Amino acid sequence: MNRTTRRPRTRVAGVLAATLAVSVLAVAPASADEPTEVSGTLDDTTPYEFLVPPDWNGTVFVDLDFAGGTVTPTHRALLEDGAAYGGTSRAVTGWDISQAIDNQVEAVHRFAAEAGEPSRVIAMGASMGGFVAAGVAQEHPEEIDGAVAMCGGLSGAVAQWNQKLDTVFVLSELTDPAGDLPVIDIPDRDAAIAAWQAHLADAQQTPEGRARIALAAAIGQLPAWSESAPRPDPRDTASYQAGWYGALSGDSLPYIGQAMSSRHTLTQVYGGNPSWNVGIDYAVQLERVSDEARAVVERLYGQAGLSLQEDLAALRDAPRISADPDALTRFARLDVTGELDVPVVTMNNIGDQISTVAQQQEYQREVREAGNARLLRQTYVASPAHCGFSDAERLAAAHLLLDRLDRGRWTGGESSEEMNRTAESFGLGAARFLTYQPDRFNRPY
Repeated sequence: MNRTTRRPRTRVAGVLAATLAVSVLAVAPASADEPTEVSGTLDDTTPYEFLVPPDWNGTVFVDLDFAGGTVTPTHRALLEDGAAYGGTSRAVTGWDISQAIDNQVEAVHRFAAEAGEPSRVIAMGASMGGFVAAGVAQEHPEEIDGAVAMCGGLSGAVAQWNQKLDTVFVLSELTDPAGDLPVIDIPDRDAAIAAWQAHLADAQQTPEGRARIALAAAIGQLPAWSESAPRPDPRDTASYQAGWYGALSGDSLPYIGQAMSSRHTLTQVYGGNPSWNVGIDYAVQLERVSDEARAVVERLYGQAGLSLQEDLAALRDAPRISADPDALTRFARLDVTGELDVPVVTMNNIGDQISTVAQQQEYQREVREAGNARLLRQTYVASPAHCGFSDAERLAAAHLLLDRLDRGRWTGGESSEEMNRTAESFGLGAARFLTYQPDRFNRPY
């Protein structure tokens, strides 16, 4: 791939002429003041859909999770500003993220051939869509002008799922020594989720269980912030541990649930287990977490009358899990390299239990070491729950990138004060940006 020369987009329509001759594409009629819908099906049967305002300004946003979804206040606001908004669906690709990344490009090509050549293309998305947006910026920089990647993890697929393995492995070894609950081989994901949640609910009732849940959560760098309670003070040991438990198993989208359901799916997609913990010393992993998290773990072990050193020794001596080499090779195609030729804005909420915020530090490190720090701006929101943003905050992230594209440089709008001022101007919910530096990600690949 030529990462220094951008392909002129005036070639897009010609490239796709033959494809569109046999594709199914619909343009829905619209009134003079309503967006026009451009929709159809990609080569792999993934649906795509775009809304184009009557006063389209040439900017188009492409999103993994737009086709067939709800038009949100964020979408409506960008449409009212004159941008087109659309994208695809993950219904076909699922955890085949490489295909999902390529689909964003194909969808924009289809859009361009029908609606006209865009002057700016922005990849934008949340959760897996955030990972895909960053992936488009990395893999297809000649096709887009920038990306807004929200709550997408971004440590890379291998690193993210190695860390999830660490969390579940610690829980299994210390709270389920008989091995009754699955770690990587998950034949029935719904049954696995139910069994793990019931098991952890029981463990949460005892001092010993709470201490071991805390150790696993700390090693996995989970947020100690349950969506059902305020952000706890790290000096309040009980509340801090309760926050960890909520993020791990007690909240509406629990970490353990995703660790089972997505593990089940990605193992099928990649033909085996792509995660491992061979050579991982969990005493070292604990040393790498934040001082406040480690202090809470130590206090809980003291309250429970348990020896932290004995549990760490038990983890040291436990049999390790190896990755399937072929599955790892396929999964590693989703690795983050830090290669950027276009500006990228990331946004993560610090209480995200699925795309844990420390992964943003790893993305920052990769981009910096590749010499591309000038193209990256990272923003943080003080809220719990996966992708727990208001529409105002999502719009502020989009406008930060739009301003960068308009001016050709960053102008300081990424500061928490400026981001909050921008978010508040939309009147679409909370503005909770804060100045924040994530902990060092402790399981890089």
